[in-house]
Amino acid sequence: MKPGVTPHQKLVTLNRRLAKSRWGALLSQTHLSTLAELSMEFEFSLAMGDVVLLEGRWYVTHTGLIRLARRNRCAGIHVRPVTDFSDSAAQRWAFEATVYKSRVCRGFVGFGDADPSNVSPLVRGAEMRVAETRAVNRALRKAYGIGNCSVEEIGSFPRASESAAEPKKLPPQSKNGNGDGSPRVRDRLCQLIRQHQLDPELVKSYAVDFCGTKTLKEATRTQVENFVGHLAGWAEKDRDALRCQLNSYLPRKEKEGVA
Repeated sequence: MKPGVTPHQKLVTLNRRLAKSRWGALLSQTHLSTLAELSMEFEFSLAMGDVVLLEGRWYVTHTGLIRLARRNRCAGIHVRPVTDFSDSAAQRWAFEATVYKSRVCRGFVGFGDADPSNVSPLVRGAEMRVAETRAVNRALRKAYGIGNCSVEEIGSFPRASESAAEPKKLPPQSKNGNGDGSPRVRDRLCQLIRQHQLDPELVKSYAVDFCGTKTLKEATRTQVENFVGHLAGWAEKDRDALRCQLNSYLPRKEKEGVA
């Protein structure tokens, strides 16, 4: 380690290097800044699988949360099934987890549920374990003040093959080649904003980061169509989480307003 370089700074450098190697053009400056904050504050490591970038957003992992708890000498985690909200015949499970940061801690409680409708096809049949993991993750995120959702708490995103196949059904690309040139895509996006009462400027900022371009006009039609599909799915699944993601762009919006 170079003189004057702290372990946290070294971790930030390693994480940035690995992120660029894995995701390349998908990364924006916002992604790298957020990753640096996660590295400095929580010591999350990309190499160890503590965080992952999915659909333009950073998610923590169960591995990362457990490693964080161990570094902070977590006193214990108590997990129990919530029978009133569980149905083994329907493969529907709910768990309550309590994290004790120290022996005198009163505990941080988190709940998790899972059923065939909200888990990935890859883990069908393991809904009970998924529900338990989600409860533990939520309790750990509360205990250590982590606003980023964990990847185990979400369902599944559309496969890349499905997203890539969608543009074939759309009208021909506009003459100027801009990603937002298709009336169908633009109208669908406006409808989503109205339906879910989203802030148009925050949605635009999120779209730019999602597409990995400097402006929305530079995005391809395929990129914008994928973003609209992602936005629609997230809004239907967890609108509150989507709004939290959009609110992360508030500083940028306020800065532009002052300018």
